[in-house]
Amino acid sequence: MKLTKKECVVMLLAGGQGSRLGALTTKIAKPSVPFGGKYRIIDFALSNCVNSHLDTIGVLTQYQPLILNSYIGDGKSWDLDRMNGGIQILPPYQRVGDSEWYSGTANSIYQNIDFIDQYDPEFVLVLSGDHIYKMDYSLMINYHKEKNADCTISVIDVPLKEASRFGILSSDATGRITEFEEKPKKPKSTHASMGIYVFTWKKLKEYLEIDNRNPDSSKDFGKDVIPSMLKRNEIMYSYEFKGYWKDVGTIDSLWQANMDLLGSNGFDLTGDWVIYSRHAERPPHYISKNALVKNSIVSEGAVILGTVENSIIFSGVKVSENAIVKDSVIMADVEIKENSAVYYSIIDEMVKIGSNLKIGTPREQNYGITVIPRASIINNM
Repeated sequence: MKLTKKECVVMLLAGGQGSRLGALTTKIAKPSVPFGGKYRIIDFALSNCVNSHLDTIGVLTQYQPLILNSYIGDGKSWDLDRMNGGIQILPPYQRVGDSEWYSGTANSIYQNIDFIDQYDPEFVLVLSGDHIYKMDYSLMINYHKEKNADCTISVIDVPLKEASRFGILSSDATGRITEFEEKPKKPKSTHASMGIYVFTWKKLKEYLEIDNRNPDSSKDFGKDVIPSMLKRNEIMYSYEFKGYWKDVGTIDSLWQANMDLLGSNGFDLTGDWVIYSRHAERPPHYISKNALVKNSIVSEGAVILGTVENSIIFSGVKVSENAIVKDSVIMADVEIKENSAVYYSIIDEMVKIGSNLKIGTPREQNYGITVIPRASIINNM
């Protein structure tokens, strides 16, 4: 079957291990981590694509892909179950005389050149599947066209003390990139790459092939391909993003992004820019007359009989009588039994917490965030 030509193909990098998320990613890839009461992190990039009218997406998976693959399914939850285009999972695969894992972000795209070529696109949008934000990618693509660019990098201003965690770039008055350095020890600016790239496909394909032939390359966009293009004076522009964006690669940042849903400086999940997700239908949540709920999100199917303050409660959670939850993220189908207290914690899915237990310490004591792994059972000895 001949495929319809697409102006832009999206390549969504979703194979990251997320080692800094510790116990939350021992069995699942980072983009699969639940967020915000009813979502998974990958929902934000997928929903941004749909809302930006981009309907051809390759999802590149590698580490612990089972839950992510099952969650995405045929893409129907994001209106991506299409005959031409739609969504396709792209794991590493064996070719004649060659079989290897994706060895870097650029290599993962290189291994899928044939997938992209079948749509004969003018542009390729490369995304990371582990950030929380709303963005209209069509505006960035239009900017790329207006500048007649070979590569456009979306940037956000970050505090100087955090800049060394990112790829940092400098641009001239027109927005053309003059310098780029991956995770510099002494940043020259606070313009951080968001890991969102628009490439003119013919140019990117050329550089991916060059990079693949280089035995000294780490096969990474930030470390290799972007600096190589800049060195050869390709037309590269920065695209400034002004909205909310959070890299949720650590326990602290994941907790904070969830809490930002509750604060005035935060991230609004309401409005016309819908974030879609795949989740089972549940009955409405129930809050008993003796319960106390303050400044919290309580998802469908949750039962609250105790106290919940400043917390995110996912679907199917049960907080029993005289139980307390404060400053915490409680993921789906967790049960907290009578007289137990959970403070300043992230509790993964399907955890069972017995009666008369204390998990974590109050936030004001500043002992750090407690994390309980998926499907743990915690009882008194």
